[in-house]
Amino acid sequence: MSAFVLENANLLDLESGEFRPATSVRVEGDRIVEVSEPGATLTAPDDVPRLAAGGRTLLPGLIDAHVHAAITTMDFAALGRRAYTRIGIEAKAILERMLRRGFTTVRDAGGLDAGLKEALQLGLISGPRVFRSGRVLSQTGGHGDTIPPNPAAEPHLCACSIHSTGFAHIADGPDAVRRAVREELKGGADQIKVMAGGGVASPSDPIDMVQYSEEEIRVAVEEAARRRTYAFAHAYVPDAIVQAVRAGVRSIEHGNLIDAEAARVMAEHGCYLVPTLVTYDQLVELGRQLSLPPESMAKLDAVVNAGKSAIETALAAGVRIGFGTDLLGETHDAQSKEFLLRAEVQPPLDVLRSATLVNAELLGKTGELGVIAPGAYADLLLVDGDPLADISVLTGQGERLDLIVRGGEIVVNRLPG
Repeated sequence: MSAFVLENANLLDLESGEFRPATSVRVEGDRIVEVSEPGATLTAPDDVPRLAAGGRTLLPGLIDAHVHAAITTMDFAALGRRAYTRIGIEAKAILERMLRRGFTTVRDAGGLDAGLKEALQLGLISGPRVFRSGRVLSQTGGHGDTIPPNPAAEPHLCACSIHSTGFAHIADGPDAVRRAVREELKGGADQIKVMAGGGVASPSDPIDMVQYSEEEIRVAVEEAARRRTYAFAHAYVPDAIVQAVRAGVRSIEHGNLIDAEAARVMAEHGCYLVPTLVTYDQLVELGRQLSLPPESMAKLDAVVNAGKSAIETALAAGVRIGFGTDLLGETHDAQSKEFLLRAEVQPPLDVLRSATLVNAELLGKTGELGVIAPGAYADLLLVDGDPLADISVLTGQGERLDLIVRGGEIVVNRLPG
């Protein structure tokens, strides 16, 4: 459908936090061209369909700033043996389900290849709009280095400074980092992700490890900036966060162990925080069942209970808080549970702002994403219920979403008639 008018919606203006009842929206192509005043009627040619919202809540499409659609199982050994064609088919299903949960835009934080994004753009996959990071950058023994140590084997080191897998470039030294970044940007990556500290799922790095030097991270930031984009960083502990922020990254992912000083530095540099509470919730619930290594389960204990207090620390310092999930493999369907977890530390309106207005800023798409306004992408959700009174209407697999529109294309329509 190339054009339509949506009538009598209860539009939630996320900037003001107020509802605008009996509002109509006119869509042409992939953009919103007109939004009415409450109670006003929009004119359109007779052949343009009119959809009756019936007073349902109208929201802009949601944005998840941290997904891994190509990590299709938490059995990482099995994933390493899996053919890319199979991973692509599995990722297709994961992306399609994200869209049906109302996420019309996602930032893939590592692993998605160019072919899947092309398939989305060509309409071969009915998924969200994707901002693709390509392969992440990791130092040897860093969070992206999934090769397990084997003390019993003879080391096989070579003079090369980059070793690549389907998920990461393991690059050591500024020159190697520069080459790896350039290679990903050449391949169409929308932004660059750097592993700046230890992680839960990786086998050989402590959670409190500081990874990369400031010079190496700064090189990634500089090369991204030359392409008019940015780098962002995975980090948990204060010294890793501060080093990455001072090197110029645009956002810190996770940040569970942040302290007040690191939060102050983030605010001073205008760096965003993207918490991912639901991934720890799911790892605790399903980690052992889904073959997460014992080392990873031990590291999980260090961060699982710190995520909510980290958000409070960042908010107190004035840090802008985005919305991410970081789910892996068998846990992807828990994506919308992040709303419930975040609502334990923030009002529902602020959680919704994180998943729309703030994430749009983070992606450099203010005015185009996360809003219902003329000129913005026609990413629309009609919700059966009031998410400010009960944010759980956005959870599950989109059962309370009666209309989902992504870029002007109607993906789900449960409206009468």
